[in-house]
Amino acid sequence: MKTNQTETKIEYLKGDKVLWAVIILISVFSVFPVYSASSNLEYIVNNGTTTSHLLKHVFFVVFGLGLMRAVGFVKYEHIGKLSTIMLGISVVLLLVTMFSGTTIDGASASRWLTIPGTPFSFQPSSVAYLSLIIYLCRYLTKRINRERLALENIFYIFVPILLVFGLVAKDNGSTALMILIVSIAVLIVGQLNWRYVAGFIGISGVAIVALILIALNTTLIQNNRVHTWMSRVEVFFDNKKDNQIETEADKAKNYQVMQAKAAIVHGGISGMGPGKSALKQMLPQSASDFIFAIIVEEYGFGGALVLIALYMIMIIRIVMIASKMPAFFGTLLVLAMGIMIFVQLTVNIAVAVNLIPVTGQPLPLISYGGTSMLVTYAQLGLVLNVSSRIQVYDEEGLGKKQSIEEINDIA
Repeated sequence: MKTNQTETKIEYLKGDKVLWAVIILISVFSVFPVYSASSNLEYIVNNGTTTSHLLKHVFFVVFGLGLMRAVGFVKYEHIGKLSTIMLGISVVLLLVTMFSGTTIDGASASRWLTIPGTPFSFQPSSVAYLSLIIYLCRYLTKRINRERLALENIFYIFVPILLVFGLVAKDNGSTALMILIVSIAVLIVGQLNWRYVAGFIGISGVAIVALILIALNTTLIQNNRVHTWMSRVEVFFDNKKDNQIETEADKAKNYQVMQAKAAIVHGGISGMGPGKSALKQMLPQSASDFIFAIIVEEYGFGGALVLIALYMIMIIRIVMIASKMPAFFGTLLVLAMGIMIFVQLTVNIAVAVNLIPVTGQPLPLISYGGTSMLVTYAQLGLVLNVSSRIQVYDEEGLGKKQSIEEINDIA
């Protein structure tokens, strides 16, 4: 009887209400800058209409909120147990994408996979990213000896990371690098011995340098984007040099960054007003990768600060939820989801204000594009799922004073 009562409580618990409110506020707000900036796709890229892009974005927002709520109906422990299967399917999809994927120039430079029999496409790299992180959280919770690693442990931790990284890196270097960085962060938060983490970082660094040199100097890796990455890095550092005379070629390479900076300066403190961006037609990817610049132009520095404050509240609530969760897997999973969102948020804004080289990372919950948005909603759904379980654990007396081994038996 007690079990049935507990399951009923879990079914109707909605999770952290402050987090819910922040998510809904950002989701509703996203409609306005996307509607404004999507005119770029209509007039410059000649893809669809602003109305069709708006309806598509609204659909993904509503669907994403529904997905986030649906994730709450499944115990997060069960999702963890399925993570190995999810990761395996994701790797297969990445392999399929290598041979039959498509490139959608208007919305993203990444390779997509079309769902058979439908007009919809998605990015397997985003799904693989989420699956890998959930898998690492589960493995670090259940099977790892944090002080001594067996060969089996090394294989099941480091090989999946490098496999997903390698499959994604060919077409999406920034996402691959984020996968590697977040995976290392999860290993550290998961209390893996620092010597193994340091060794993995060293080996990964050597492997990345070797792959770049091979791609630049041989034809062994066909159709790679290494030259694009190197060009972006060179442009970034050249742009930082003082008293440099720009040639027309330099200006062409700096075009995206120059337009983004111009939009931010044009916005000033109060902004030009919703829909009144003057640079959205000249800024490539204004509805996705550089949408933060359009937000600053239309809503000003003050509006941007409010948006960043909402994101910070989101991150703080995620950390608070993690700190209250007695089960190690729940804590690690919530922190991992928070790290993924924080890194993506930081990278997108840093690119817009020219702090790092140009990448193709969207602004969480705002940028136009379905796959990344739905993955973010799934991440937040997992966080809300865990937060809804905290009260249940407290009611059943599963407090912090219990041993990690006892609590993890629940998972």
